[in-house]
Amino acid sequence: MSVSSALTADVALARQLFDAYPAFREPLFTHRRFKHADIQPLLDRLSGVGPLSITTVGESTEKRCIRKVQAGTGAIPVLLWSQMHGDEATATMALFDLFNFLTASGDAFDALRQHLLTRLTLHAVPMLNPDGAERWQRRTALDIDMNRDALRLQSPESVLLKSLQQTLRPLVGFNLHDQNPRYSVGHSGRQAVMSFLATAYDEDRTINEVRLRSMQLIAGLNRVLQPLIPGQIARFDDEFEPRAFGDNIQKWGTTLILIESGGYKGDTEKMAIRQLNFVAILSALNAIAAGSYAAEQTADYVAIPENGRLLFDVLIRNVGVVRDGVRTIMDVALNQYEENTDGARDFRYESTIEDLGDLSTFYGLTEIDATGLDLVPAGVYPDTLGSVADLANLNLTALRQAGTVVFRVNRTDPADPYRALPNEPVHILAEGELPAAPLALGQVPTFLLKQGDQIRYVFVNGYSVEAGAGTEAHRFGRID
Repeated sequence: MSVSSALTADVALARQLFDAYPAFREPLFTHRRFKHADIQPLLDRLSGVGPLSITTVGESTEKRCIRKVQAGTGAIPVLLWSQMHGDEATATMALFDLFNFLTASGDAFDALRQHLLTRLTLHAVPMLNPDGAERWQRRTALDIDMNRDALRLQSPESVLLKSLQQTLRPLVGFNLHDQNPRYSVGHSGRQAVMSFLATAYDEDRTINEVRLRSMQLIAGLNRVLQPLIPGQIARFDDEFEPRAFGDNIQKWGTTLILIESGGYKGDTEKMAIRQLNFVAILSALNAIAAGSYAAEQTADYVAIPENGRLLFDVLIRNVGVVRDGVRTIMDVALNQYEENTDGARDFRYESTIEDLGDLSTFYGLTEIDATGLDLVPAGVYPDTLGSVADLANLNLTALRQAGTVVFRVNRTDPADPYRALPNEPVHILAEGELPAAPLALGQVPTFLLKQGDQIRYVFVNGYSVEAGAGTEAHRFGRID
């Protein structure tokens, strides 16, 4: 097969894998906030199935077992690890989808499986930082960022990762992460759904054979994924970070592919990006097994736009704001952040006014042209309620239609102040507390956009709600 034919075949394979993905999707994962205990029965079930063998290779600071899945008998070792950061679980789900793929048979991919399993030996650690996953936090139980612990090795999880690299000596390592969903593709307004990096291993960003292979593999991944997410792939700046595992693993002789799962509008639980990870990993493994990456050009890697920081969750353009009797036209940017509420299993959004002024060079994942509108305070219910539960006695839809979404209460449940909140757009204040001015940096964005006397938008905790519209858990019930 000619080089051009092989490259065309790679794109076709990626599409086939994408289309066939539902057959291999692990049904256990319906949301991304799972824990160590959730995946242990699944690993037990997979142990010894088809080509898979599973061993315990270490334990975390809090003595949770860390397990490795192995498949294949080939001469080329490959190491994959996910959830080095405990709150970055997209690729963990994709690895389990990969395990299902490898144990399947009798379909159009049998030849691919045979090719991978006879050419490669795969070693995958699906949850490297289980203590962080337990808390849904980036760092380990020691509050150490594993990806800045490659030199001192202060966490046992870090010691384990280096030991795996040193003993297995993989040709290629996959460092699987999630990234801020507000990264843009270069200077465009397009969201970076996936980003890649061929990490540098020295200050001069030297390209040796090891790093060259990274660039070639990523160039190939960009090529096969572009038809699936056109214009939504970026790469990180390759500034050398001497403490990072990716940079050091590259220096230690293993070709390092950093894959970052960003954001995809409407994909809060990362299920669509999980599917793309499945396609990316299998496409890269195929290129490693065949050696076809050698035909890729480093110029194609360099041509991938770098990650930009040009996105906000919501950008309101050209809105009028009156201060001291003077009406000023400005742009208002809002971001919506997740905050853990129930032992990391559940969360609520805590939104903030991120920036004000001329934001014409930025973009919003949601944009509102507020030309002719004014931003004004939301209405405050005149009476103080005895408790949050008393909201159930009010006609919240009618109040919202009149612009009233702020309520004072005497008390909330000290154990869980959100428990009694309805899934309604409400903003709760303590008794005697005054509502904030409608617009200030760092403030919770609860306000109205009006055209004259007509309410056009009601914002509660950074989310716009049309009067009478349905609501969604996690977004509302803001408590100050």
